[in-house]
Amino acid sequence: MNSRRLQQIRRARNLSLRDLAVRMGGIVTKQAISKYEQGKANPTPTVLVKLADVLGVNASFFFTEPSIRVEFGAYRQSGKLLERESDRIKSITECELENRVEILELLGQAEGSKIPVQAFSVKSMDYTEKAAEELREHWDLGLEPIRMLTNTLESKNICVINVEANDDFEGISAKAYDQENILKTVALVTRKDVDVVRQRLNITHELGHLVLNVNKKLDEEKAAFRFGAAFLAPAKKVFEDIGERRSAIQLDELFLLKRRFGLSIQALIFRLMELNIITESYYWNLFSLINKLGWRKGEPEDWDAERSFWLEKNVIRLFSEGVIDKNTVKRILGENTQFDFPESVIKRQGFMKLPLEKRRQILAEQAKKVAKKYEEIKEEFDGGDIVEY
Repeated sequence: MNSRRLQQIRRARNLSLRDLAVRMGGIVTKQAISKYEQGKANPTPTVLVKLADVLGVNASFFFTEPSIRVEFGAYRQSGKLLERESDRIKSITECELENRVEILELLGQAEGSKIPVQAFSVKSMDYTEKAAEELREHWDLGLEPIRMLTNTLESKNICVINVEANDDFEGISAKAYDQENILKTVALVTRKDVDVVRQRLNITHELGHLVLNVNKKLDEEKAAFRFGAAFLAPAKKVFEDIGERRSAIQLDELFLLKRRFGLSIQALIFRLMELNIITESYYWNLFSLINKLGWRKGEPEDWDAERSFWLEKNVIRLFSEGVIDKNTVKRILGENTQFDFPESVIKRQGFMKLPLEKRRQILAEQAKKVAKKYEEIKEEFDGGDIVEY
């Protein structure tokens, strides 16, 4: 048994040792589970099956080696993130990335070398603007606002993972390497259940940490934040829409900009200040107004929800093509997946698992049936008069 696997999936399910022991109905103690995780003891077959059932995996999962090594960036957090919460988020990310790399490999798309990791040098804060434009150019995105950010990034082999977490967690980036230390893909991990516009900026903020090579004299967090805003609202487009200098701006206009760029009003007015479109004093006036309106934690008119379709779409595609089976679909998408498994695909997959000789025998029998049917149809038409139309 691979003890690391048990610890990984337990943490991903947000269970303490005691929680897991309780869910197993007391057939094993938390001390025993701790020994399994440390490799000091092995569970009996009965306990192993129960562990798998409670944790929602096949028992064989506990005997596999991780196919990837995950390297994490620094946590971005608004408060003190507890070690248990940190471990849980990392475990979820590791499991998710392992599934995604498996699918990328089957699709022939696991080309992490094409992802521009730390490819853009930032010598001053103004360089972040150039980096955002260059990345958009590198990906042929143009300068127009990006409506579905998650889908756009995942089309570039970047995984976007949203996890349930407490308010202390904001985001983290991760890189997945194979056993030969070759980069396969990367992940941008953010928190669920936040305003979509805030989540979009969180995602591009983590993208900044991934692609920027920031001079050590600069504040990397500020550089990543500015990059994120510049990626969503390129300076050229902001100047076109609002002008290069403004002495006043109405809330209605800010709402229109929010709908256009998918940035919060708070992020927008900060963006206008950093581009010197408005003065710092006017920025504080606008910010004071937002405070009075009670919009600090939630603004009117949210953006369309961001959702990742990549994994589900490609798992179903591979299943339909007979590359993976029903159990693999459930392992990756979850036992409760709503996908309806077509009987024809399942039969075809079952056929492909048969020995070669057995498959040849079945095909030969089917060929005989088809030939017999053909002869019957041919007799019906032989000898008849030719009718011209």
